[in-house]
Amino acid sequence: MTHDLNRRTLLKAALGSAGLSALGSLPAFAQDARIRLYWWGSKERADRTLKAVSLYQERNPSVKIDGETLAWGDYWPRLATQAAGRNAPDLIQMDYRYVAEYARRGALMPLDEFLGKSLDIGDFDKASLDSCKVDGKLYGINIGNNSNALIYNKAAFQKAGVAEPIDVTWDKFFELAAAVTKAHNGEYFGTSDASAEEVAFENWLRQRGKALYTEDGKLGLDEKDAADWFAMWAKARETKACPPADLQALDKNNIETNLLTQGRAACAFNHSNQYVGYQVLNKNPLGITMYPQGAGPNPGHYLKPSMMWSIYARSKVAEPAVKFANFTVKDVDGAKLLGVERGVPASPKIREAVSAELDAQGKLVVDFISHVTPKVGPIPPAPPKGAGEIQTMLRRISEQVGFGRLSTADGGKQYVSEAQAILSRA
Repeated sequence: MTHDLNRRTLLKAALGSAGLSALGSLPAFAQDARIRLYWWGSKERADRTLKAVSLYQERNPSVKIDGETLAWGDYWPRLATQAAGRNAPDLIQMDYRYVAEYARRGALMPLDEFLGKSLDIGDFDKASLDSCKVDGKLYGINIGNNSNALIYNKAAFQKAGVAEPIDVTWDKFFELAAAVTKAHNGEYFGTSDASAEEVAFENWLRQRGKALYTEDGKLGLDEKDAADWFAMWAKARETKACPPADLQALDKNNIETNLLTQGRAACAFNHSNQYVGYQVLNKNPLGITMYPQGAGPNPGHYLKPSMMWSIYARSKVAEPAVKFANFTVKDVDGAKLLGVERGVPASPKIREAVSAELDAQGKLVVDFISHVTPKVGPIPPAPPKGAGEIQTMLRRISEQVGFGRLSTADGGKQYVSEAQAILSRA
């Protein structure tokens, strides 16, 4: 029975990047717990997750874990629907931007009662613990730390005969990107268009001394900030540093469809933990570095939990779910199976054990976190309720500006107006 379940899980999860992969029901004999596990991510993440599930079930035959996975864009609407219907999965892969919203509406279970017992994360540093707290209570288990990262095709820059975009200003970055486009006869672009990427927008705002959101959940930028952001990318389109809007629209906001993976652009704006997933899907060696700097004197980067494990408030198998989560972050064998694809482990002991067996790609991620750590600023407050809708709205307005349906100034006004309206009604 266990063999059949694992086999079906693997087959289903292989389709995870395309859509939901929920396991069908199987007859349950004598077993203590059946856990529904839900995560977003690439096939690489699904493969690693299910290897950890398989090992845990071998060691704990009374526990069965059913895996469900979706791409990021479909993941959150599905979770919101399930939570509203009081049928959410037991163990949820949670993002920092949503943890406060779900915790405050009673959808997540506080984990403080498990600390020092089935949840043995006492060696996590204060920042790794605090980043998973809401109103003083622990609602998540930090799976790994990460930061913003520019992931790029090394060969594209080498072919152009220009320096790789390591620790450069925004102006220098676009200069290098335009040179890459020119060297490829305009058929391959130096960078993807990141005007719709909230992670890049936030990093850039922080450099200007601004923020996406303030401590009290208000918008932390004005119309000029948003307009300047759109204008910077409009200029990049004019110089052909990045692709036109119709080509950029092929990116559906996941690793598989990013223009770097499609072989249409040399750079992707993302997070450090996603480097491994990108490299698996790209035949050329990829580099990893910080986002461009120079919009201001302040650091744009910060360290955050790449994601966390949270427990559904109504779960009837909370204790077994916590034990499996603990296995992935504090058991050497479980953590090695996940590697650094979900971030660099928060536990010093586990980080050392995982790092010792990493391949060259994994070591690059660990080295990147070591490089960026002295240069980061404080982690911003968790985004307020409605932030997910604003993130989607940024992508829509960015596309309208890119297609010439809105001026950069009007795009800035519309972004701020809609964002404030969303926050006021959230």
